[in-house]
Amino acid sequence: MAGDQVTLLNIWASSFGMRVRISLAEKAVKFEYSAQDLRNKTALLLQMNPVHSKIPVLVHNGKPVCESVIIVQYIDEAWKNKAPLLPSDPYQGAQSRFNIEADCPKLIAYCKRCLEKESVSKCLEDPQKVSDFVVMMRKKLGLE
Repeated sequence: MAGDQVTLLNIWASSFGMRVRISLAEKAVKFEYSAQDLRNKTALLLQMNPVHSKIPVLVHNGKPVCESVIIVQYIDEAWKNKAPLLPSDPYQGAQSRFNIEADCPKLIAYCKRCLEKESVSKCLEDPQKVSDFVVMMRKKLGLE
């Protein structure tokens, strides 16, 4: 929608936020990215998600939408200028929101096809950066 103000409150390492970034890219929605520090939450994050104070949060024309799956549905409904992100069949749509890798080999094939798309690949962080972050967090949490 022309003239919309769209801001994504997120942290680069969030896979949930990545889901939102990819959805915005697929719909060609221009947005401002607001990096968040979850140890020092911004006033904007606390205002936009006062119940849970979690990321990601999509702020569209001053109105917040929280939780990544809900945000993806919102993006799909708010910007109909491109092909739908989710299947129109209710059952297939519900299945597309449930990811069990071992039981869904077709889903893995779909993910690989997605990674070949420029809109997806441009949204992804450097794999080494993500790996380093995960290792650091595992050590910090005593999981290594």
